[in-house]
Amino acid sequence: MAGHRLLVIGAGPAGLEAARGAADLGREVLLVEATGELGGTPYAHYATLTPHLKGTQDAMQNMLDGVKSHPAVDIRYNTRVVASEGEAGNFRVTLESSDGGRCVETVGAVVVATGFQHFDPGRETQLYGYYEFDDVITLVDAEHMMKEGKIVRPSNGEPPKQVAFIQCVGSRDRQIGNRWCSKVCCGIASKQSIEIKRMLPDAKVFIFYIDMRMYGFWEDQLYWKAQEEHKVNYVRGIVTEILKKGDKLLMKGEDTTMGRPVEVLMDLIILSVGMEPSKGTLEMAQVFNLPREDHGFLATVGEPLDTVTTPVPGIFVAGAAAGPKDIEDSVSMGGAAAAKAVSFLNRLWKSSA
Repeated sequence: MAGHRLLVIGAGPAGLEAARGAADLGREVLLVEATGELGGTPYAHYATLTPHLKGTQDAMQNMLDGVKSHPAVDIRYNTRVVASEGEAGNFRVTLESSDGGRCVETVGAVVVATGFQHFDPGRETQLYGYYEFDDVITLVDAEHMMKEGKIVRPSNGEPPKQVAFIQCVGSRDRQIGNRWCSKVCCGIASKQSIEIKRMLPDAKVFIFYIDMRMYGFWEDQLYWKAQEEHKVNYVRGIVTEILKKGDKLLMKGEDTTMGRPVEVLMDLIILSVGMEPSKGTLEMAQVFNLPREDHGFLATVGEPLDTVTTPVPGIFVAGAAAGPKDIEDSVSMGGAAAAKAVSFLNRLWKSSA
């Protein structure tokens, strides 16, 4: 019956794990993905995955194949959920494909796994010159270069000799309303610093940070590895201005450990941009009337003991749609959401039998 199906919205790591998990538990799954491929933000944008620096496409291939080949998973590419009516056990959702075609599907429960979007550094009043200077890029821009196997200055195509990361761009910033730590930026910057040193052993790499937030094994796997094995320089400080000086970038700021001003010339500056609720997450909040927590992500009812159940019966959330998450968090939440959703449907249909 259609009402026994589970709808999973979003095919990043969390959505893929939710879809596969629910299908393995015997439920038919309708997996809706807004783009033309599975894998979400990591697969589309990242060359390697934190913390082990494995190639993203190779690392995720088993996950993708397991969903694509599963007979109980119906995948709809280039499709969005645009409306919903009904209630748990009988959600009637309207799907719209990129060519404008629409259809209505009936499902019993829903897992929202619509991920996040990267912060646009242009919103910080051009503090870092992202749209002004070619050689100021983001973590995502750097990953795209790494997927091509090289790191160069966009202004001239030459390998940089001095590279700086600036942390907490769009995170921990009360002035713009982003009052949260995005959790993964310190780890990704450290990962990228290692990759840059592997590609360009003679380059000098600096990471300017407010507080270096490495949790769990990342402290050993990335932070100390970057310093001890690859001689990456971590500088506790605040960058206040970036100016053009000749063909280089002049960074002005303060070394907060030493309590003194700093001015250094860089060839390439990489902004560690944080996480914000994605367009899809905001859309699903409206479509399903889902409450959002204080920071704008989807709210759950039982944190920290239940991270996936939303206040709307029959609707669950997984991954960064619920707040900043790394891939391990997202995959774990996807499995938990699948188990909760299948259990919910089992109870629902058992009671109505």
